Formats: sequence, C-alpha cells, structure tokens
Amino acid sequence: MTLTRSRFVLPAILAAAAAIVAAVLFALGQFVSPDVAPAVQQVREAAERRPVSGTDRIVWDYQEIVRNEPANLDAHAVLGWAYLQKARETGDPGYYSKTQAILDAALAKDPKHAESLAAKGALALARHDFAEALTLGEGAVALAPYVARYYGVVADAQIELGQYDAAVTTIQAMVDLRPDLASYSRVSYARELYGDLEGAIEAMDLAVRAGGPTAENTEWTRVQLGNLHFARGDLRAAEAQYRRSLTVLPGYVYAQAGLARVLAAEGATDEAVKLYEEAIARAPLPEFVIGLGETLEAAGRITEAERQYELVRAMQRLFASSGVAVDLELALFEADHGTDPAAAVTMAQAGYERRPGIKAADTLAWALYRTGRYDEARRLSDEALRLGTQDALMLYHAGMIAHAQGDAETARERLAQALALNPHFSPLHGPEARTTLEALR
Repeated sequence: MTLTRSRFVLPAILAAAAAIVAAVLFALGQFVSPDVAPAVQQVREAAERRPVSGTDRIVWDYQEIVRNEPANLDAHAVLGWAYLQKARETGDPGYYSKTQAILDAALAKDPKHAESLAAKGALALARHDFAEALTLGEGAVALAPYVARYYGVVADAQIELGQYDAAVTTIQAMVDLRPDLASYSRVSYARELYGDLEGAIEAMDLAVRAGGPTAENTEWTRVQLGNLHFARGDLRAAEAQYRRSLTVLPGYVYAQAGLARVLAAEGATDEAVKLYEEAIARAPLPEFVIGLGETLEAAGRITEAERQYELVRAMQRLFASSGVAVDLELALFEADHGTDPAAAVTMAQAGYERRPGIKAADTLAWALYRTGRYDEARRLSDEALRLGTQDALMLYHAGMIAHAQGDAETARERLAQALALNPHFSPLHGPEARTTLEALR
C-alpha cells in the first residue's frame, strides 16, 4: 500500500486540541545506584533551574481535588495526563510512577473509566509497552468511540507494532471525528512513514495552525514541523520554525536542540554546543546528549564526546529503572558508539520482538552489520524500507550494508538517495556516506 495525501481526507475546519505525548521522570528521593547517579544529578540540577509552569499549577490544583474528592475519577485522569505532560516538559523519569499510581487508583474504583484507560495507555506508550498500550487504547475506544483522543493511543501503538494498515484506518477515524492538532500530527507521521514528506509537512503545518490548549503543545508540534524540513534537507525552513518557536517560548528545549542541529550542519560548532548544553541543563534527555556528543566528535573533541556518551548510558539505565523499555534506543546508540557489537545485537533483537516495525528492523539491521552478519542485515534493511520511507539515516544504513555485501549498484543508489534527501542527516555518518559513495563511483 502506498500512502499519499489523498489517503487521508483533511477537513478544513481547524479545532484546538491536546496532543499529550509522555516522556518519563525519576523519583528523586529513592535510592540511587552508582551507575545512574550522573543522570540523576542532571535531573536534579535541571529541576532547580526551571521556573514554575502552567503544568505545575494544574498538578497542584488536581492533587488537591483528588485529596478532597477521592471518588472524582475524572480528576484522577486529569492529574495523570498532567503528570505525563510534566514529564515531557522536564525529561524527568519519576513522573511515570506518579502517573501509574493515580491511574491505578482510579481504575481500581472503576475498571471501565475510559479517560483513565486512555491515560494509562499513553503511559504504556511512554514506557514502550506497545502491546499493553493497544489493549488499553482499544478499551477506551470501545467505551467512548466518539472521543477522538483515544484513537491516538491506538494508532500510536499500532504503528510501533508494525500494524501500518490498521493504523491508517484508525488515524482516518480520528481525523474524521476531530480535525485538530492531535489528529493532524498523526496524519503527518503516517505520511512520513509512507515516504510522502511533502504531505507530512502539509499535515503538520495544519496541526500547528490548529494549536493546542497550551503554548507548549503548539510549539512541540512546530518543532516537529521543523524536524520534517530538516529531514528533507531544508536547513533554512527548519531554522525558521525553531527560531519562531523560541520567540513564542524562549528557552524551549526542543527548539534549542533543533536549532543546535541546524547550526552544527552549517559548521557553527561552538554555537551548536552552547545550545545543546542549554537544552540539557533544562531537560536532560538522551537525544540531546547524543546530539551534543556527535557534534563534539565530528569536531575532533573526542574526550568531551566520550563524556557525553557515558552520560547517555547512565540516562538510559535511569529510564530502564523507571520501567521504560530502552533496548531499541540503546542498541542503536551502542551500535554507533559502543565497543560490544554483540551486545547491541542482543538489545536490538529484544526491541524488535516487542515492536516489530520498520524502525526496529532498521536498528537490528545496523547492529547485525556491525557484527559482520551482512546477509541477515540486508534482509532486515530491506524490510525497514518496505513502506518507501524517505529517511536519510535508514537509506545510509541500507547503502553501507549493500556495500559490505559487495552489491555496489544498490550501495551507490541508497547512499546517493540519502545524501540527495538530506546531506546533513548526521555529523558522523554524512561524511562517511560521501566518502563511500565517491569510492564506489
């Protein structure tokens, strides 16, 4: 099946809606093991620097409501969603346990409380337990099929489980019910997966225009729009979106990290490093630290880069200790930066079994390539590209795997595609792709 812009009917009416996507938080008062101590210290320091936010006020208000009205299940659900929103804003993995506790309390009173089921499904998504998320999301939809947000939980889980046709159907139902930020952004991601970057940008622009209930929701979506422009190699358009986001929300960490990536691609290394460091100081997320480490490594600052990579490992262990399945993310990181390729394969295989989608296939293919298992890697790389996804990193992986197999024609084609799509896709792999392609030619 080929997904094009005509696959989804996007109504013209733009309605405001919430797109709550969870990250995770760590309970700072609990025992800290030495292997995660650096990550916990980063989280503590970031918390000390952050001002009070609107989400903080919602949390405080609804904590009070829940204390005074323990039978108010809707208040429990609102508090659960607020914890998840707070987690995304901070990058702190302790809010997972808080979210689970409040939602479990609600569902113990009423196992069919749809809002709590949907919120717990979002928590499962954040923890990368996609099978559980699908079950919970489908339960919420069955109880309240008129609530569009619940379909988002189902669609996100279906995508991660590799159920792409089903996800398309779910997203269509969602956008038909309520054309808003949450549904348009999922239309965008589906189009991106099927290789329609222009259509993905169009839908994400609609999501930004629809707006969310808070500035953070809207600006998070605007950053995704910037990321799509970057994926297409359009640095100027990407930079414009990130800078606009920073105008609306000064110091917004996701926009800072996006702008840092653009500046690194343009050769402004010192400015990029400064922006990454500012983002990490407010929200220490592994993807920001990896971006900083690779920027430093590309600039030849190897010792500084290695310090960042060690912090990434501590952060991933911290997320794992908070109930997040990080095998796939850690496998890709270790395949690029680790010293034990076999361990990366083991982690990638575990991740692929839990979430057998194209991203997992690509990660496992790359880990297998690093161990010299080229035939297995090729099979999985072909699987990863089966939807026609236009992702420069995935195309680069496919090209290098084909090159290792001795398939020069496919290697040239894939590497050329990667560089034509986005010559700035990676500060480390981009130069290697160019060198390999030149040698093949």
